Amino acid sequence: MQRFIIMKIKFLGAARTVTGSCYILETQGHRFAIDCGMHQGNEEIEKRNWNVELYEPEKIEFFLITHAHIDHTGLLPRLVQKGFRGPIYATQPTVDLLRILLLDSAHIQEMEAQWKSRKRLRFGEKRVGPLYTQRDAEAVFPMLKSVSYDKPFEPFPGLKVNFMDAGHILGSSFLELWLKENGVPAKLVFSGDIGRPAQLLMDDPGIIAEADYLFLESTYGNRNHKNEQDSLNELAEAIAYSYECRQKMVIPAFAVERTQEMMYCLYLLSKKGQLPKDMPIYLDSPLAIQATEIFRRHATFLDDETQALILKGENPLRLPQLRCTQTTEESIAINQTEGPAIIISASGMANAGRIRHHLRHNLWREGASIVFVGFQAEGTTGRKIIDGAKRVRILNENVAVKARIFTIGGFSAHAGQSQLLEWLSHFKNHGLEVFLVHGEYSAQQVLADRIRERFGYKVIIPEYLEETFLKIGEEIKRVEFPEKAAPKIDWAYLIGDLEARMEQLRQRQPQLESKSWVQQTEFRDRILELNRDLMETISEI
Repeated sequence: MQRFIIMKIKFLGAARTVTGSCYILETQGHRFAIDCGMHQGNEEIEKRNWNVELYEPEKIEFFLITHAHIDHTGLLPRLVQKGFRGPIYATQPTVDLLRILLLDSAHIQEMEAQWKSRKRLRFGEKRVGPLYTQRDAEAVFPMLKSVSYDKPFEPFPGLKVNFMDAGHILGSSFLELWLKENGVPAKLVFSGDIGRPAQLLMDDPGIIAEADYLFLESTYGNRNHKNEQDSLNELAEAIAYSYECRQKMVIPAFAVERTQEMMYCLYLLSKKGQLPKDMPIYLDSPLAIQATEIFRRHATFLDDETQALILKGENPLRLPQLRCTQTTEESIAINQTEGPAIIISASGMANAGRIRHHLRHNLWREGASIVFVGFQAEGTTGRKIIDGAKRVRILNENVAVKARIFTIGGFSAHAGQSQLLEWLSHFKNHGLEVFLVHGEYSAQQVLADRIRERFGYKVIIPEYLEETFLKIGEEIKRVEFPEKAAPKIDWAYLIGDLEARMEQLRQRQPQLESKSWVQQTEFRDRILELNRDLMETISEI
């Protein structure tokens, strides 16, 4: 067989992590991308959002967007700001959701830049600008081009693309790409995020039978979800617990899909008499309120059960005790009210938005409950809480974790391990090669073993910044950049530097003792604070 390079793929996100999805593809002299997600996690991970020179935005011809979640789309305004000018293909519901999600993300970037600037100015330092502005977000909108499910089109001769329903959120897709270069055909499939079968509101993921290369999400590659009824029962338990304790139940929820599914679940519990009629439900997210309206507007994209309810005059996204809080003043008032309530607020990983205020007010209260209903990425506040942290830092305060924590994976919009394997079982070609993306490395290793054992497929787990070269009939060539992807941390230097600082302090003990008693107490308190931080760090290792 002749040697033809079918495609080069660069993994710029969601490689051994679950955020920042973006894959740059080069073939036949063309350069385009699938998804353009924001990196979310700790400060080091989020620095990647600023380094978009790696993407070479001005050289990207177009984007194919699998769905509207920010970890798949949140860098679009940044790339437009830096020179991208091509079309952005997505389903119509995704287009509509992007118009609100990107503006909301830009607003958060602007507010956080203002907060950081005020802090820096107090220290005599310069202001910082936002990652992007609302004007940058608006500049994306004219580029959005809607496509329909199961209607292939050709962005350029030699590439055919088809969007199919992924069953993840409203408008979500997985992508079929057919290539032909110099007479050599190849088919690639990018799963996007695969939905959980039997999920409320959404149709089940579409079925596909053939591909040469599959890029498969692996968020829950190492575990299965609880079944839907068990999850609903656990939600009822959380409601009963906080209602009896006369405290708040706080649900960090992604504004798109998870919020709407939680409202549907509360509707089901209300029908069964498991939701107290005098327990108000606050939907405290202007973004989620707008997204819910888009769900109502695109009811034909919802599953048959939901459409049947709507035809009967019942709307599972409306409840008698539901209160939508648009303004900041209304949001603040929630935590000034006495008695139990359910608060659904964003962000879903508790690292931005109004949810931080609700956690600061309720996380330390015995009798309150915090219910996590979605994946919590490494480094986020939500992940620290579910991993058992005794205290977490929220809005520059250390807050004790005394509330009861519920983690209900059965509400996830992602397929669990067995569901991913079932979806994969529909592929019939024995030579399929599978790339695992959008998952933490430990989960991907488990899923890779299961795929090899059950199907015998070759499985690859690409690293951040890796470049892969695909040639039909040949071994895949991989080029990694480990020092750029995860620069080594010089722990010996850091610990040595800390020891040197301690020696300096020890040498200055006489000067400390010569201070007035009031001054000594101030230095003591500062050193005790440093000591507490150090002890907490050591205890987490």
